[in-house]
Amino acid sequence: MAERTVAVLAGGLSHERDVSLRSGRRLSVALREQGLTVHEWDTDASLLARLRDERPDSAVVALHGGEGENGSVQTVLEMLGIPYVGTSSQGCRRAWDKPIAKALVAKADFATPKWTVLPHSTFRELGAQAVLDAMVDSLGLPLILKPDQGGSALGTQVVRDAAELPAAMVGCFAYGDTVLAERFIDGVEVAVTVVEGDEGPRALPAVEIVPESGVYDYTARYTAGLTDFFSPARLSDQAAKAVGELAVGAHRLLGLRDISRTDAIVAADGTVYFLEVNSSPGLTETSTVPMAMEAAGTSLGAVFADLVSRAVRRAS
Repeated sequence: MAERTVAVLAGGLSHERDVSLRSGRRLSVALREQGLTVHEWDTDASLLARLRDERPDSAVVALHGGEGENGSVQTVLEMLGIPYVGTSSQGCRRAWDKPIAKALVAKADFATPKWTVLPHSTFRELGAQAVLDAMVDSLGLPLILKPDQGGSALGTQVVRDAAELPAAMVGCFAYGDTVLAERFIDGVEVAVTVVEGDEGPRALPAVEIVPESGVYDYTARYTAGLTDFFSPARLSDQAAKAVGELAVGAHRLLGLRDISRTDAIVAADGTVYFLEVNSSPGLTETSTVPMAMEAAGTSLGAVFADLVSRAVRRAS
């Protein structure tokens, strides 16, 4: 393993650069503890030359948002013929587009909150208030607004009163030109990590998320002490099984690979609702993926060292 070189790709220029750097640093330490030789490389203009000149045995994409999750960096790695841990470029594109992911999961008869998708141009052309009124009539209140693409809950806002909608829409449009509006579901929020092994994808114990503010937004995700986590989640055996089946189902349906994280809500009546899936989940000190690994009796380094080996074998 010590002779195997791994390039951890982190940073980039998305809104999630800081989170990505934190994930990359933590992952690099964990892989070095497993005996691998690790390079930490930013995804800047020097990246392609480094990949060509040094040709690591494998890369790990620890990028969040933008090129790291929309398939762009994965496409470059595929063109260069460099094995990498994570979902293929095509799978990334499916998971990155939240409405597409929701539609594919719903088609497979998994529950997901009722939603609509509207670009900024619709509000300009048809009149913002008229469109907002129609949205409330269709979906009801409360609503949750989020950019149709993106991660780390950037731009995500919960709206409980129609009067709050205009300002919430402006905040959401700051992170993208299209808004996904969906019915807000009260319940137990969980994150479910899926890891692939020789026997296929399996769900790790769900992590329950209880933000102090009531909304698991960017600040609640990455500021220590603002969110309580329970790993494994405080769910019935039936609900724990259901969220695991949903996460594995979404992983397979969207053509994901190696590792993913599905976010879901367990409603009071026991219904499990799919929210979204992340093909490059966070690995920071407050991220749920390392918590799930610990609950499963393993570690970040052990899991990713195995995934590196799998990536190298795929290319051989």
